[in-house]
Amino acid sequence: MEQALYQEKLCTAAEIAEQIESGSVCACGTCLSEPAAITAALGARLRTLDGPAVTHHQTMPVYPSAFFDEALAGRYTAVSWFSTGYAREAFARGLADVMPGYYRDVPALYGEEINLDVFYAAVSPMDRHGYFSFGTTGAECQALARKAKQIFLEVNPHMPRTFGDQQIHLSKVTALCENDAPLAAAPPVQIDPVSEKIGALIAGEIPDGATLQLGIGAIPAAVGLCLREKRDLGIHTELFSDSMVELIECGAVTNDRKTLHRGKSIATLAYGTQRVYDFLHENVGVEFYPVNYVNDPHVIAKNDCFVSVNACLEVDLWGQVASESIGTRHFSGTGGQVDFVRGARESKGGRSFIAMPSTAKGGTVSRIKPVLTAGAIVTTSKNDVDAVVTEYGIARLRGRTAKQRATALIAIAHPAFREELTYEAKQMNLM
Repeated sequence: MEQALYQEKLCTAAEIAEQIESGSVCACGTCLSEPAAITAALGARLRTLDGPAVTHHQTMPVYPSAFFDEALAGRYTAVSWFSTGYAREAFARGLADVMPGYYRDVPALYGEEINLDVFYAAVSPMDRHGYFSFGTTGAECQALARKAKQIFLEVNPHMPRTFGDQQIHLSKVTALCENDAPLAAAPPVQIDPVSEKIGALIAGEIPDGATLQLGIGAIPAAVGLCLREKRDLGIHTELFSDSMVELIECGAVTNDRKTLHRGKSIATLAYGTQRVYDFLHENVGVEFYPVNYVNDPHVIAKNDCFVSVNACLEVDLWGQVASESIGTRHFSGTGGQVDFVRGARESKGGRSFIAMPSTAKGGTVSRIKPVLTAGAIVTTSKNDVDAVVTEYGIARLRGRTAKQRATALIAIAHPAFREELTYEAKQMNLM
């Protein structure tokens, strides 16, 4: 029965694009959820149509999609909820908009604030019971599927079949197409000496049995590398990446001492090299859940000894953290940083680390500043920060006065900038 219905709903990406009307509000899930063949076909169709623009909402786009095409300006409007290079460039050129917000709030905003016409997504092949898996993305997919008027799926044999709250049945689908295309993959992370030092400092603070949230990039990878000798670590993370595969395969992560979802690694999305996707396929040891659950600080705090590691762009002497803009220049988004900082703080024995190299632009600019660069967006407030880490040490800010914070932050700044920072701190009555 399922196979007959599958064939009945099967069409081409171009035929799906024909069913999406001008003026529609569309959305896909985070990152690899984007159905690249459908969005490309929709872009091609809109080149020939006049009428209200189609709006496309997405978090963390990783494909060079049609909605960043200057030729479609006015016909196809992109809204980025967390920007990568494609969306960042499009926003800078006036071709895209940005949606501020906590990542955990994304599912609720659809339906409450955004009336959604179309949900489209890349999925794994259907199983014998008629279910598709959202694969590398839990996040907002189930919420979008519940709230959209039309659901279009792009079946990709390269999408891993994953478990948790990850399935959608064929009966819910308006139409589907097939696209045999490799998933976008992150390049292997190259760990530089600065990241290696930072990783070692943070790893030294993580005890056996801790539950971890790590992001993607050189610093989280370095932390993971330094944790290989730990025992009975657990994973409850926004992003499942290569460093976590490494920790599971070497035996450092067992999830045996977790106080929530014992025995399972929990995530809301995955992105990394092909190694990550191969590892996740039909792996019952990893479960994906919606972001309003995984990133809920109250849920995070149910994991005892929770350790959160996040990156940032700069920190001021009060401890304000800017992670999403360089001055007025848009860079990324709020994401889940605040969620995990707060969840770790409420966890029994929990710790939260904000990490960054001490300098930028080849050592000519300090990332620790008297005040944030003019126009910089504060992502994590001074009241939430636990500890800040550079290659020069760990500044513990929680429970410290303003003057104690300034002193601790200057001590982990690059030596070339400490005298200047001290002078500015005195001018601000912080020393």
